[in-house]
Amino acid sequence: MAWTGLLVGVVFGIILQRGRVCFNSAFRDILLFKDNYLWKLGFLAVGLQAITVLFVAQMGWIRIAPPTLNFFGNIVGAYVFGLGMVLAGGCASGVTYRAGEGMTTAMFGAVFYGLGALAMRGGVFSGIRTWAAGFNITVAGNSPVYFDKVGPTLATIFNINPWIPAAIVAALLLWYTLGTKTTDRPTKFNWKVAAIALAILSPIAWITSEAAGRNYGFGITGGWISIFDTFISNQPLRWDGYEIIGIILGALIASLLAKEFKLRMPKNPKTYLQVMVGGIMMGAGANLAGGCNIGHFLAGLPTLAISSIVASIFLILGNWTMAYILYRK
Repeated sequence: MAWTGLLVGVVFGIILQRGRVCFNSAFRDILLFKDNYLWKLGFLAVGLQAITVLFVAQMGWIRIAPPTLNFFGNIVGAYVFGLGMVLAGGCASGVTYRAGEGMTTAMFGAVFYGLGALAMRGGVFSGIRTWAAGFNITVAGNSPVYFDKVGPTLATIFNINPWIPAAIVAALLLWYTLGTKTTDRPTKFNWKVAAIALAILSPIAWITSEAAGRNYGFGITGGWISIFDTFISNQPLRWDGYEIIGIILGALIASLLAKEFKLRMPKNPKTYLQVMVGGIMMGAGANLAGGCNIGHFLAGLPTLAISSIVASIFLILGNWTMAYILYRK
């Protein structure tokens, strides 16, 4: 069933490409330009998924595995990831789908993202991850929608039905995203359309991923690791590895149909070095944090996992720090 990740990835890639969904831009642009277009797309998708993912869990089709809480990893790793995404010119999903459009810097960023994640998992940075793992915090799931041992969520902390915080968070995010003014941006998929599409695809990703034994939804970091494991150690490609290939193919198909595919290179070759450094920082940071902008922000926040709340805050702060350093003028 791992091949179902390819199908999910293709649709995911099309949505990302048509909606120009990059969380580096979403976080950076609201700081620098007061442009909230992609910012609100992301939070609308989170609010809708808080309902759609919990619904399929309530139906018994999946069980939710909120990411493990690790304050050191979630804070330091996510902050490093946030710094790196600005240097790389795109977030984890951004460099992945833009590689399918022909952007050569995104290709370099994506490859070095995978290398950075490998270095943290079992390479030169692995000692940091091993040490940090001693601070992992899990709790017993307080509802049948969860696995027995999960990272703490708002529901488990207050020992309440998961529908209560999910409904409150969803209502607040819908009120904010739909009830306030949105800046304009020319995209093929309107921000609302893209957010709704992601909220529909997300539970499908959870269902197909769990059928393949992965027990999570959207993801990028593990997918790039899986691809490298396949090439280096000849290991079978996992669901999220197929998803990465699907994202690139989906973006390629969408860009070709729209006549937007083009091999693009930077004017200054030194940009490749900056992108490589940013990619390594993103990959290492994401592996230490237990997830990237997709694993924590897009997939983890809807579960109301404390780890994803903390990591999302610090990856945004990291993004803002580097954006201020590079673009404050």
